[in-house]
Amino acid sequence: MSDISFPPAFEQRMREQLGAQWADFEAAHHQPSPVSIRLNPAKVSAPPAGASSIPWTSHGYYLHERPSFTLDPAFHAGAYYVQEASSMFLEQAFRQVVDPDKAIRVLDLCAAPGGKSTHLLSLLNNQSLLVSNEVIRARASILAENIQKWGHCNAVVTHNDPQDFQRLQGFFDVMVVDAPCSGEGLFRKDPDAMQEWSPDNVALCSKRQRRILSDVWPALKEGGVLLYSTCTYNADENEANLAWLQQEHGAEFIPLLLNESWGIQRVLHQNIPGYRFYPHNVKGEGFFMAAVRKTESTPLSRVKNKTSFMSPPKKATEQLPAFVRNVEEKMFILRNDQIQFFPKHLAGEIEFLTRSLYLLTAGTVMATLKHDKLVPEHPLALSLELERDNFSQLNLELPEALQYLRKEGIHVEGARKGFALMLHNTLPLGWMNVLDNRSNNLYPSDWRIRKS
Repeated sequence: MSDISFPPAFEQRMREQLGAQWADFEAAHHQPSPVSIRLNPAKVSAPPAGASSIPWTSHGYYLHERPSFTLDPAFHAGAYYVQEASSMFLEQAFRQVVDPDKAIRVLDLCAAPGGKSTHLLSLLNNQSLLVSNEVIRARASILAENIQKWGHCNAVVTHNDPQDFQRLQGFFDVMVVDAPCSGEGLFRKDPDAMQEWSPDNVALCSKRQRRILSDVWPALKEGGVLLYSTCTYNADENEANLAWLQQEHGAEFIPLLLNESWGIQRVLHQNIPGYRFYPHNVKGEGFFMAAVRKTESTPLSRVKNKTSFMSPPKKATEQLPAFVRNVEEKMFILRNDQIQFFPKHLAGEIEFLTRSLYLLTAGTVMATLKHDKLVPEHPLALSLELERDNFSQLNLELPEALQYLRKEGIHVEGARKGFALMLHNTLPLGWMNVLDNRSNNLYPSDWRIRKS
């Protein structure tokens, strides 16, 4: 950003807040935002050439320049997620306050577009459950798309208001609340956030955040952990809200260990520890995070082991091992002529959620049932559970891969009749139905790229 004019009230407050560091903070806003991605370790291991590691996360990398992610098939295959570096600090907080070997239930409350949810899926073990929620329907659809790209089947995407989670008393071991905020930390990256900023908006955001915390707090179990974050600097949306949470609910706060070289600032407000990211001190945007433990006694929701899901018919069930690995470990259900699956040990929890919330997706939608025949659905192509060796696989060069992702017709040679898996550099992109004299591109219309 070459020219910047902060809102006067914001500048006055930040000058007081930063003191001698104000000049450095202002200068940082004249520099371009860092470009960063986080790899999906279940799909790729090697970072892009020339990338440098983000120190507080295992699979995050800075790129020297911003490529066209839209024209990279690996992006559409779920090989990586484009995410702001500071927000990847979630990994440090999670690893320090959660036992990764335990089977836990995690809620990502304000999850769209999916950065923290996909990050959590890479941190959780396969016995755990992630509930990824978004209240705005259009954003919830984008969230579901990104979850499906990541390839895990132990995730549920919901579309609910925070108050709906009061039906799930004591259900979650961990909650991540990346609260809607005034966006002060995004001024460099998103100039529109500066135009929308005002002291009244800060006050409105603070009240909204307290309502969200109050609404969702009953769903956290006693001893459970809340990871609270915003992309803003002011105390009203950060420390003051945490002080309110302590006053109202007796919450206790968990200090986190930091490497001093990271440049993250520890802040103490009434002995409440928080962690603030300033763009002149870290290679990232503005961010705040705190870890909170619930001490209140909370009744636990009763989850029944018996479920009432509809099973696929026998002829369809016989075909499942050809599509999915380790079928004995999964529950397959039939819903609206589609077969979907999730880990069998999570069936009780997922049915409980279907009775309490509005679910967009549960696990992986694998196929549509048509006259006892299974037509594979797109999420199965991206799933880590796909039995890919049972399908014809066609590796596409970049021009053909982009044609495929635009849902254009492409010529395939040597493919046997039936459903073929389209690949680029060994990464599955989706399905093609090979017929006698033509091929049908089955890439989802809503997902197709429109950029030339």
